[in-house]
Amino acid sequence: MKIAPRWVIACVIALVIPAFAHHGAAGYNGKDVQTVTGTATDFQFVNPHVIVTIEAKDSSGAVTKWQGELTSPNHLVRAGWNAHSIKPGDTVTLTGARALSGAPSLRITKTTVNGKELKTEMGD
Repeated sequence: MKIAPRWVIACVIALVIPAFAHHGAAGYNGKDVQTVTGTATDFQFVNPHVIVTIEAKDSSGAVTKWQGELTSPNHLVRAGWNAHSIKPGDTVTLTGARALSGAPSLRITKTTVNGKELKTEMGD
């Protein structure tokens, strides 16, 4: 059976396009790096990205719920993380690129828990 070239091209496109669909850090402003410290309220060690949620007080004492996004659990496990690396009540400092929307959300580049930095890359 002979396959028409246009079907081959269509199949290749159908398989390749989704590989480019991952958003990466497109929703974050790499020039707007912020650091926030607060109390951990949630830690989701799940694919495709690990999520950290903290409640942080500003200078006036108002509490803001911040959410931070890390890489996949697979990468973090190799750097020494596990599903219990952050527990509710821990004091957490997150540093990262702020969401373009202005929402209290970060693409995390540095995480400190109870005064100890957790590496995000092997060999950091």
